[in-house]
Parts: sequence; structure tokens; C-alpha cells
Amino acid sequence: MNMYNVDLDKCEANYQPLTPIQFLHRSADVFPERTAVIYRDRKYTWSEYSERCHKLARALIATGIGRGDTVSIMAANIPAMAEAAFGVPMSGAVLNCINIRLDAASVAFILKHSEAKVFFVDQQFASVAKAAIAQAGLEDVRVIDIADPLIQCPEMVGDIEYEDYIAAAPGDIAIVYPEDEWDAIALNYTSGTTGDPKGVVYHHRGAYLNALGQVINANFLGKVPVYLWTLPLFHCNGWCFAWAVAAIGGTNVCLRKAAAEDIFEAIAAHQVTHFCCAPTILDFMIAGKPDGWKNPAEPVKVLCAGASPPVATLKKSMAIGLDVVHVYGMTEQHGVATICEPQASWAELDPEQQIRQIGRQGVRSVVTDQMAVCSPDTYEEVPRDGSTIGEVMIRGNIAMKGYLKNPKATQAAFRNGWYHTGDLAVVHEDGYIEIKDRSKDLIISGGENISSIEVEDVLYAYPGVVGAAVVAVPDEKWGEVPCAVVELSPAHQAVVTEQDIIEHCRAHLAGFKTPKHVIFEPLIRTATGKLQKFKLRTHATDVVSSRGKPR
Repeated sequence: MNMYNVDLDKCEANYQPLTPIQFLHRSADVFPERTAVIYRDRKYTWSEYSERCHKLARALIATGIGRGDTVSIMAANIPAMAEAAFGVPMSGAVLNCINIRLDAASVAFILKHSEAKVFFVDQQFASVAKAAIAQAGLEDVRVIDIADPLIQCPEMVGDIEYEDYIAAAPGDIAIVYPEDEWDAIALNYTSGTTGDPKGVVYHHRGAYLNALGQVINANFLGKVPVYLWTLPLFHCNGWCFAWAVAAIGGTNVCLRKAAAEDIFEAIAAHQVTHFCCAPTILDFMIAGKPDGWKNPAEPVKVLCAGASPPVATLKKSMAIGLDVVHVYGMTEQHGVATICEPQASWAELDPEQQIRQIGRQGVRSVVTDQMAVCSPDTYEEVPRDGSTIGEVMIRGNIAMKGYLKNPKATQAAFRNGWYHTGDLAVVHEDGYIEIKDRSKDLIISGGENISSIEVEDVLYAYPGVVGAAVVAVPDEKWGEVPCAVVELSPAHQAVVTEQDIIEHCRAHLAGFKTPKHVIFEPLIRTATGKLQKFKLRTHATDVVSSRGKPR
């Protein structure tokens, strides 16, 4: 036996399960008077924020919530959403943040599939939430309304408002810590490539590690960061940044809507140092820069993910005082897995080439153990030639536990000891990867995932549609948007219009999933009846670009 394994056992003194809950406790102890949360005219210190999170946890426990229960929340980036990041796990429950852009049917599926016991509802989304609860048939779910003076809601969805709920929390209930760092902390649904979303299960270990990774990725060290919530907290739990800000004792600036005017106002009013976003937000800011805008003394650090920002967007972002760093990841990896780490040698390049370097997906983050671009058949790594394409594969401690109630999908995602991203990339000579295409038919519009199959199912329900395919086409505002290629029966070819199709989809889908373009033509299939969507994407892009701007 190895001598280092003799009488050197784990014990309570030398081993504790990793959990981001500890970050909240430390900041409350070390920085009790430092501002933790700002939302309009409301401010909470770390001591106050911690107490509110504890009240939420105790209220949930008093409600009957315990280990393994699911607590859902559908809210904008408001204080209650930030409090849920700690309050729900401290009750022992699993936090399920629901995309506020989803329609009632999608929310109903999530509530039912996750077996939600409690549902917090921002009153801005009351009508969708109420319809979802009815569709899910969840008469027993406890609903708590989150009121906001900005939102005028004529009626309650539940029977109690959030502030009253946490105010009534007993003071003598102990919070719950994970028994094992592999315990679930959060549940995030991703559309993937099928109509029904998959539930990605996060663990305390991954949340802890990726939060510390984000401290490094965002370069939080050296000053007190003021983090602006332009990234939705429902998206991969805000890429773990609620936990990252707590780890460093920074300040969260909540923002109900990521509009250019509100972002610029917050940067100026609160001396914002950091935010995260999809490229769409950069475009919003460039177009909406206020007259007389003065760049901050130090550029605002921005972590940007999604489709690579165009060179023109990066140039204009720099001009308005932003320092953009491109990152890449996915829900299944707790948010961010790679970062385009700047290199000193890039300063020798001409400005255009420097910006092109910045737009790549980069190298593995400090907490991403291994990343490779391989042949999906042989698992051999592609050469660093910038042209040979392979699939991006990742392994390490920030990977999800798996997909809830979906062992087949979990096994497929983790086959042969790697997480298969489904994204196709090249590797440059310096080891930096660059995404070239997606093996999945997923559309990412403004940072939101859209299942092409889900949209196609709606299209097929329209009278006269005998064939339908949905692909991504480039869009200046959203990065890419859905384009529907529709084949009509002869009797309908002179009757059905593009607007008819769009209105039909809008009535059955969330707005961002609705096709922005429709092309009417026969679908070309292979001898086995399959669509070659990579060819269809190229064709649709050519057709749409020849038309000009979308309607």
C-alpha cells in the first residue's frame, strides 16, 4: 500500500464538499458594508443580501422544500433572481431558472418535466406563467409573485408576494449544505436539436470551479468589480457569474431590460467595470450610443459569446470604450469552456489582424481540463493548420452531471469519455480554435437556442405545407435568425404568402423562434430522403441576401 494513503484519511477538518454557498458567507463576513446589489433605487450590502438569501432559503424549507426538490423561477435580472442563486441551493433544492422568452407550452413542459414544487413568477411574465401552469396541470405547485413598481399587473398568479414570503420565514431553521459536491445545484433547459428541451443538471463542484474560473476569465482581481447584468441570469445561471461576483465581493448591478439606453446609463451611474453578452448587445450599444457619450477612464471588460462578432463590430465596440474578449461554451459546461486569451505578440500585428485574432473561440479556460478538436470517428486530433475541420470535444470537472431523465442523451453526449459539443472547428498554428460550423441544426439567435425541428413541426401544421426545413441565415442584428424553406401543395402555391406563414408561426411559437424569412420552393432530398441542411443553409443565405433587409 502507498504510504501516502495510510492514516491520511478524509475528515471534517480537511475535506468539505465544494459549493459556491461558501462565497456568499465569506463576502458577508469580510465585506459586510460593501454594496452587493443595486437595482434602480434599491441597494443591498453584502450583509443585507446574505440575510435576504438566508430568508429565502428558510421560507422554502418552511414550505416543505428539501433535498432534491426543484424550485423554478421565471424572472428578469432583478434582485429576487440574484437571491435565488443562493437561497434555493441553501434550502437543499435545485434551482431551475426558466427562459423568460419562452411561450406557455415550453414553460409548461419544463415545469412538468422538472416536477417543480415552487414557482417564483416575475409579474412581467404573469400571463405566460398562468397559462403554463394550467397547461402543465400542476394544481399543487406553490406560486409566489415577484412584484415590481415598474410592472403593472392587475392580478396575482399565486397567493403571496415575494417580499411577504421571505419576511414570514422562520428565524430558527438551519440552512442546508450539500452532502456531496456532486449533488445537483441547478437545472437548465436547452432546446438542443429536438422540440422538447433537455434538462441540464449542474453540480455544486462545477458551479464552484467555474465561478472561480470566471473570476480569472473576467480579470476580476485587483479591484472591486462592478458587474452589470446584461446577460440573462436564466442563461446557464448567468455563466456562473452570480457566484463569481460573490467570490470576489463585487457589486451586482441588476437590469430588467438590456436596452442600449439602460446599459449606457448604468455604466455612467455606477462605474460599471464588467459585463457579459451575446454580440447582439454590442450592436445595440453601437447603434444606441447617446449623444455626448464619454468613454469611461478604463474600458469596460466584456466577455462576449455566441457567433463571432464581425470585425466591424469589434472595432466600433473599442471606439465606445469596451474591451471585448471572446469566449465559447455551452449549457452542458456550466457556461464558458474556452477564452480567446490575448497574447503580447498580437500587438505586432496590424489592427485588422489583431481584431481577427480576438474573434476566435480561443483556448481552454483555466478550469477546463481538456479540450480537443478531433475526428468524431477516430478521435484523432486534427492538425494545427487552420483548415482541417473536426468536432470540439471537452472533458473535465465543469461538465454537467447529465440530462435529467434522459440517460440515452446523456450517454450519447459523454460517449468514449468526452463531451461531444457537436460544433465543428479548426485549430490554428498557435493552438487557438475557431468554430466553422455546427454539426447540429441548432440556430443561435441573439444568444438564444432555437430548435429547427420545433419550428418545422409548427410549419407542417399549416394547411398546404407538404415540406418544411428551417435553417439559420446571417442577420446583422441577431447574429443569425431562422429562415423557413417551405414546399406547398399545387393548390396552395398561389394562395399562401410569406406573411401568412410568419403569422402562423408567431401564434404558436415564442417571438424569437418565429422565422424572419420564408422561401417557397421544393425541398431537394437525397436518395434516402434526407435533407442536406448544410447545402440548404448556403442556398437560403444567398436567397435572403439577394432580397435585402428582412421585413
